[in-house]
Amino acid sequence: MIDRYFKLTENQTTVKQEMLGGLTTFVTMAYIIVVNPQILAQAGMPPDGVVFATCISAAAATLVMGLYANYPIALAPGMSLNAYFTYAVCLNMHVPWQTALAVVFLSGVVFLLLTVTRVREQIVNGMPNCLKHSTATGIGMFIAFVGLRNAKLVVANPATFVGLGNFSDKEVQTACFGLALTLVLMARKINGGILIGIFATTLVGILRGLSHWPSAIFSLPHPASTFLKLDFRGAIHLGFLEILFAFLFVDLFDNVGTLVGVCEQGGFIKDGKIPRVGRALVADAVGTLFGSVTGTSTVTSYIESVAGVAAGARTGLSNVAVAGLFLAAAFCSPLATAIPAYATAPALILVGALMTQSISQVDWSDFTEAVPSFITMLATPLTFSIATGLSLGLISYTVVKIAAGKIREITLLIWILTALFILRYIYLAAA
Repeated sequence: MIDRYFKLTENQTTVKQEMLGGLTTFVTMAYIIVVNPQILAQAGMPPDGVVFATCISAAAATLVMGLYANYPIALAPGMSLNAYFTYAVCLNMHVPWQTALAVVFLSGVVFLLLTVTRVREQIVNGMPNCLKHSTATGIGMFIAFVGLRNAKLVVANPATFVGLGNFSDKEVQTACFGLALTLVLMARKINGGILIGIFATTLVGILRGLSHWPSAIFSLPHPASTFLKLDFRGAIHLGFLEILFAFLFVDLFDNVGTLVGVCEQGGFIKDGKIPRVGRALVADAVGTLFGSVTGTSTVTSYIESVAGVAAGARTGLSNVAVAGLFLAAAFCSPLATAIPAYATAPALILVGALMTQSISQVDWSDFTEAVPSFITMLATPLTFSIATGLSLGLISYTVVKIAAGKIREITLLIWILTALFILRYIYLAAA
């Protein structure tokens, strides 16, 4: 029954492979259970309530993606969106977090309407192929850069913006050990090599005194402090359209970029389109609604899912495992958060390297395809934003096609998106 429902044989996978992929995905994104409450707490939200909301919204959205869309793409509250929620909306605009949660809920409703009317599906499938391939490559560079930063192999430098880390730092040394070990395991095609590398690096860190064994295994969740605390009356009187648009824009194109990147890595794209993309897009809308009700910011697809795909995940069955682990994490948060960032950094670096293989599918001999592709893959890691990389790539695609006299290759959808992106940058510059 499981084989038939998830089409395991058709996708050349097994239950064991899917469970391993799901566990790998969860381990690489478990940091959100700690980081999200830390960020939202600065907006005045009770951390205990946010921990529960983070776990339960991630589980719900991931389960919808797995059971309804049958894709191994996990979801959780988005990092860039929780920062916007806290620093831009609550702290800078002095909006109470209860009101901000109501705006997040309304953005989820709009997401759902755009999905049901197939507007979002047309955007995903209407993206030029060169941008789909370069987005996957850009995301690979992006998560590799995140991994290098988490490993402290790349650090801030006032003269050059970035520089090489300090190899006398024990965390850097431990991350390098993990990188070498994981590299060997993957080169030898050892099943679960990424996961083994993460656990081994964590253990070495504990033995070297960089991390500690979990202080406890179980802890009861405390949902009441954030559950159903939305202030719709304040949101309606707020003049919230600017905030609503920001939540919509970032999540829409972050999610599009992530879907394209993970599907490209997993080989799910057929004839330039993502099958069942409409179903996949329902997941983040449902997750956002669920998250705002329980007490967290916008939920979106996680690029860390490519780690699970690299470990063998090919169907939504792996998402069932991820959802189950997030539910368990609501009661076992000390255990789930014991894995430090430097232990998952090697996995992100090597998975990023795997994702860059799609660069070969770009037609580099065609200037009008090469330039937008280059801008997309360069801007994504340098601006630390998938949405920005995709938007700059699309604008440059339109400009270079016009310049080359290939206007007929620009579809109506691309014209509309280009105009919206340009207006966004003009508006942001004016603001």
